[in-house]
Amino acid sequence: MKMHATTILCVKRDGQTAMAGDGQVSAGQTILKGNAVKVRKLFNGKILGGFAGATADAFTLLEKLEEKLQAYGGNLTRAAVELAKDWRTDKMLRRLEAMLIAADKEKIFLLTGNGDVIEPEEGVIAIGSGGNYALASARALVRHTKLSAAEICKESLRVAAEICVYTNESVTLETLE
Repeated sequence: MKMHATTILCVKRDGQTAMAGDGQVSAGQTILKGNAVKVRKLFNGKILGGFAGATADAFTLLEKLEEKLQAYGGNLTRAAVELAKDWRTDKMLRRLEAMLIAADKEKIFLLTGNGDVIEPEEGVIAIGSGGNYALASARALVRHTKLSAAEICKESLRVAAEICVYTNESVTLETLE
């Protein structure tokens, strides 16, 4: 049975970084859970982390990211690069099926098992089944409104939930000011 992920969106705007994720966990055509929390604050509330993919794999990766943040004094860039290296080369980690978004007040990174550490150009990035819908909505709202990063995240997740059957409106939102 194919597991479908989620929708995670991160927006940085006007000194605020916001990350939101929906709560739906699906297997095939069945909703297993509607209120999962897939966005968290890490490193004493200074870093945001969100995941899409296999839940146990994503939790493992968030734990590894937290370890790297501790090892590098909260330096998100260094921690992200080191996690991506380990994820790509470690025999156990490279089998993990998930994607992460990690952000602090200055930077946002998409991390993948291919060794990618991607910083979006426009301060907006999304992952998961409804990620492209949320991303398109967020980009339009960034360009054509004065909404805050948090407001853009909420509205864009609502749009994604209207389109993507694997995304719901039970949203977890975290911000860094």
